[in-house]
Amino acid sequence: MASRQRAPRNSPVELGGVTVQPGRRASIELPVARLPTRSWMSLPVVVLCGSRPGPTVWVSAAVHGDELLGVEIIRQVMRGIDPRRLSGTILAVPVVNVPGFLAQSRYTPDRRDLNRSFPGSPRGSLASRLAHLFMTEIVARCDAGLDLHTGSNHRENLPQIRCNTDDPTTLAMAEAFAPPVIVHSKLRAGSLRDACAKRGLPVLLLEAGEALRYAEYPIEVGVAGVRRTLAHLGMLRPTASHEPVPPPPGRPAPVIRSSTWVRSRRSGLVRFDVDLGASVTVGERIGTVSDAHGHTRSIVKSRTDGLVIGITRNPLVNQGDALVHVGEFADSGRGVATDPTA
Repeated sequence: MASRQRAPRNSPVELGGVTVQPGRRASIELPVARLPTRSWMSLPVVVLCGSRPGPTVWVSAAVHGDELLGVEIIRQVMRGIDPRRLSGTILAVPVVNVPGFLAQSRYTPDRRDLNRSFPGSPRGSLASRLAHLFMTEIVARCDAGLDLHTGSNHRENLPQIRCNTDDPTTLAMAEAFAPPVIVHSKLRAGSLRDACAKRGLPVLLLEAGEALRYAEYPIEVGVAGVRRTLAHLGMLRPTASHEPVPPPPGRPAPVIRSSTWVRSRRSGLVRFDVDLGASVTVGERIGTVSDAHGHTRSIVKSRTDGLVIGITRNPLVNQGDALVHVGEFADSGRGVATDPTA
């Protein structure tokens, strides 16, 4: 009788002077810079080294230090995975912009946007050094990545995956994530997505919720979507997590190819007639702007047919402020979807 062959084993992960054996997890601190107190500021990394071979994927959050929702998404995802039944390796970085996170700020202390600093340099600004560390120690080891973001500057986003939908591999990952909507998004110079695209790595960027806020629905969407994406990549089997991989929603996520911001024509206080996820038509009233005396200054109308994918939560607005982000399902010629804060 022929002997039964043993399943192949994954390779150990060596990171920051620590070796993580197959089937084990470890929390590792990568030194970033010394503080004035002479103590080290470190990049936290949670490594799940699966018992079987497979892809290596990173999941990151808080590239902008005030975008906290992804930290909770990563906590829940990592808690639910048993590395002994994982195929491949997960490198989870719950807080990338550590100094911004500690200061509850989008930026690094030198007021630089970390997501405009990639791929970085070992001798540049703090943001540039942090970007370089992330690229060399995390991205360079990986086959794909998921980067978790929220809206900024008092804006809230409907949970959405932003990615290059023209790339079949990336689109398949986005469809597996199964968000409420997929947005085709152009690359921005200096962004993490841009640096990874130059390496040929597929990356999904989740935009969901609001900065400095937790909300149950976007967290649920994020946790379920990350698990589904890992399953799509062959890393999770039915018994790999304490909770089963959530099935996708009943209908596929619509793909948005272009979008537009509705801006305020007057300064004042805005009240909306619509909210995230609402369908709107061109010319439809979606809100009003009044002055401090209570007099209506202007009616806010949609400029196009589409879906509300972003909205400001600050009622006090100035002339020209972005109020509502409307995604268009049909290409209107305006180009791919953009967000000035992404």
